[in-house]
Amino acid sequence: MADRWHRLPEHSSGVSATTLTRRQLVVAGAALSGAMFWRGSSTFARQATPIASPVDATRDWQSERWVGTWAAGVHRPSPGMGEAFPSQIFDLEGKTVRQIVRGSIGGDRVRIRLANTFGDAPLVVGAAHIALRDGDERIDPSTDRTLTFSGSPSVTIPPGSIVLSDPIALDVPPLAELAVSLYFPEPATSSTVHGFAFQTNYMSDDGDFTAETSLPVETTMQSWLFLTGVDVAGSDAAGAIVALGDSITDGAFSTPDTNHRWPDFLAERVSMPDRGAFAVLNQGIGGNRLLNDSPSELPFFGPAALARFDREVLALPGVTHLIIFEGINDIGLSTMSGDPSQDVSTEEMIAVLRQLAERAHEHGIVAIGATITPYEGTENYFSAGGEAKRQAVNDWIRSGGVFDGLIDFDAVVRDPDHPARLLPAYDGGDHLHINDAGFRAMAESIDLALFMKGGA
Repeated sequence: MADRWHRLPEHSSGVSATTLTRRQLVVAGAALSGAMFWRGSSTFARQATPIASPVDATRDWQSERWVGTWAAGVHRPSPGMGEAFPSQIFDLEGKTVRQIVRGSIGGDRVRIRLANTFGDAPLVVGAAHIALRDGDERIDPSTDRTLTFSGSPSVTIPPGSIVLSDPIALDVPPLAELAVSLYFPEPATSSTVHGFAFQTNYMSDDGDFTAETSLPVETTMQSWLFLTGVDVAGSDAAGAIVALGDSITDGAFSTPDTNHRWPDFLAERVSMPDRGAFAVLNQGIGGNRLLNDSPSELPFFGPAALARFDREVLALPGVTHLIIFEGINDIGLSTMSGDPSQDVSTEEMIAVLRQLAERAHEHGIVAIGATITPYEGTENYFSAGGEAKRQAVNDWIRSGGVFDGLIDFDAVVRDPDHPARLLPAYDGGDHLHINDAGFRAMAESIDLALFMKGGA
């Protein structure tokens, strides 16, 4: 069907929208896109001059193919709940934050995604750089690149919004560690975070050190702030696999700074060009649930899977496959809280899983179900009723006919002599979470034909 365009008023470019093709509309729109961004200002009224973005008018948008190489789900920061759950709230005014991520696939161009999803005020990023990591807080200076946003070296992100940086040439090898450095010149706090990165990130003394080879470190953190994605172009990847899950997908109890989460081990199997070249994007959030957002006293658990699905699955570039591995917190939190309002039935859990699969199918994404892993022995979490729900949901995942494929994580990590419990060799210590060896076993159990053949 031919595109139909309604008349738009003429702009200063002197081109009438009534005569524009799709390509011309994109180019004409680029001339106006700077009006969305302001240099170094947190109030819209202080800057009125749009930032020119000439690169936009020369790009061949239709031939570009972007695929995410790294991603992280976001939530509101936790104020801290003791030593095990340190505060995720940081005062960022005048600071440079250098964040470390390991990509999956490689490419020859790169861009980043920044989100002010939970902020209640505009977020000013005064400067942004990306480089290959050398070690700790150091970068390889030969790979350092300045990032721009619609042609500007700075950007103001309105509350609730996401922005993309402009593409920049950088050879990114598969499984490369990248350092993304952001400078915050105006008052800001870490309102949008991924709280449990299991990766050391760095914050500087006062000053813009985004281009420095070695960051002068004032403090470290185990969180990612505002950074939600890194995308690459020029890749041979067939697509991206999103792992949507809770703390077990997030990597809880994995060894920090080692990339030993199960999606990391899966990336090592599928991200190389000679192995099919799929990206793996980890969208696990600690404590996440299928149906309900986190209780107000546990803000680090984030929005429920159903609520964050559009932003953290459908909006990512190049997604072809989705692994859904959620549900244990819907079961366990009702036991832990003792609050009947937190109780979720087996039927409700199955309904959400069905919805997630249908939403994926609507966008041509292969939906793969993963069974819920054992948790007997977990203090204040396990109950006989909860175990019955787990078994019932797992039976449905295995035989419900809604998913395009199955990953039976339950069968991989359970103790064959006591199937309601984790195998001791894979137990992270609390009988709920899984250790590095268990994460590796989970990743190695996945039949790669699920991806190569579009499901099974």
